[in-house]
Amino acid sequence: MPTPDRPLRSLGFLTIGLFDEHRPAEGHETTLRMIELGERLGFDSAWLRHRHLQYGISSPLTVLAAATQRTRRIALGTAVTPLGWENPLRYAEDLATVDVLSGGRLNPGVSVGPPLHFEDVKGALYPDTADREDFSYRRVERLLGLLRGEPASAFRGTEGIESYSDHVQPHAPGLADRLWYGGGSLRSVTWAGQQGLNLLTSSVVKAEGEPDGNGPDGDGPADFESIQLGLIRAFRAAHPAGERARVSHGLVVVPTDSATPEQRAKYHAYAESRLARTRTPQGPARLLFAPDLVGTSEQLAERLYAHAAFRETDEVAFALPFTFAPEDYTQILTDLATRLGPLLGWKPAA
Repeated sequence: MPTPDRPLRSLGFLTIGLFDEHRPAEGHETTLRMIELGERLGFDSAWLRHRHLQYGISSPLTVLAAATQRTRRIALGTAVTPLGWENPLRYAEDLATVDVLSGGRLNPGVSVGPPLHFEDVKGALYPDTADREDFSYRRVERLLGLLRGEPASAFRGTEGIESYSDHVQPHAPGLADRLWYGGGSLRSVTWAGQQGLNLLTSSVVKAEGEPDGNGPDGDGPADFESIQLGLIRAFRAAHPAGERARVSHGLVVVPTDSATPEQRAKYHAYAESRLARTRTPQGPARLLFAPDLVGTSEQLAERLYAHAAFRETDEVAFALPFTFAPEDYTQILTDLATRLGPLLGWKPAA
């Protein structure tokens, strides 16, 4: 086995929590049980991804509030919340509340930009202010300041029998330091580093530069690993903490050690169906996708150690495939914690 520069320090997983349109409670309960299983297996973190107006978890923070009452140790995160759907002040209150309920375990991940299909949804989301909403990085800066305790109101004091604070309540000390940004472009990761945020990477990056280039100068064919490596290094170069700045890796990784033959066939077919999009940048934004990794833990460890960007991190939140059954997720999570994790130098939390 190749030897990593440093052992994997934190093992997490990410899911979007799909559900049947006519039985949504079952899907949400399955997600909560996955988080409970993750804690029992020693995972360090569990992350939920938003799916607005789809049959996936539309309100991860609400689900995580429930998870705070069913777990005691595992960190709980969103990866990521598109802030174009949120009011920073109201969302800061919700984040602080869930963090207090969790005992300081919340790790909010955010991103910026207009909501997906904005022209279709703006009449319902921002009927009066759609043309004036600011979807820039300023939206994150507002959230970050509010979490840090900056004033949210010009009034503080007592009015009748009611007492008012001028900053978000409850105040959750340390929560702002656990704010993550999901970035896949040079501009976004540089900005996140300058803000002192943590960085969530994923299986998607922007192939910037010349049409066939892998960086700002277009010096070679588009290559996911090289692009992501450059992004991680650019983030840390801009961050006050430098090389100590936190980066979490988020590839799709599916171990097959204890899988049945039917499960292995399903997993490989899933990865194969998504392989074409990894060969060239996709769409006007030139998004480049990483291949899904499927195999035994020994095979996966070797591929991960050979992954240039993976070697730059010691935290992961491996993404679970979207459409599998609960028993598949149980098998995958169990193999991640008991087989692949130890091969990467990770030790389960007590």
